[in-house]
Amino acid sequence: MKQNKLFLLVALLTAGSLWLYGRFLTTPRPQHKPPVGTTSPGGRRVEKSDAEWRSILSNPQYDVTRERGTEWPNSSELTHEHRPGIYRCVCCHNPLFSSLTKFDSQTGWPSFYAPIVQNALYTEPDGGRTEVRCAVCDAHLGHVFNDGPDPTGLRYCMNGVALVFTQADMKRAARNEAAKK
Repeated sequence: MKQNKLFLLVALLTAGSLWLYGRFLTTPRPQHKPPVGTTSPGGRRVEKSDAEWRSILSNPQYDVTRERGTEWPNSSELTHEHRPGIYRCVCCHNPLFSSLTKFDSQTGWPSFYAPIVQNALYTEPDGGRTEVRCAVCDAHLGHVFNDGPDPTGLRYCMNGVALVFTQADMKRAARNEAAKK
């Protein structure tokens, strides 16, 4: 019985020491910068300190967008969102995807075959995958794969917690369609 208590004490002290080291002694990671030549819609940029991001994002949002985490499959209500609208970055509200390009990839994450505009996001190598980031605030959004549907053949597999859905104003959309005719 004494061995179990000693083991638990050593384990708690080790875990506490690691937490203290990571929290107070390590140097903070530098802010992520987009690759040279990356542009964003309208040249817009949003840059905040780590403390500012922590204050405006929930823990899951922060973990995914700033720490490159991944949410559990089927954990986001946006996976099953079917209304017309726009999917925006949760950090800076940059429009990223239209519901017109959303499809059910059977993966458990919201999936799209094309961004709303090409420079709304950028990609970077991530081991054997390709990471997708917001071009305005550098938020990690998910990954893109080459197994999507036509016309692009791409599958932008996004973390739902990194997105905010804005439902389309159907009256405005109808007026816009009528004006095009």
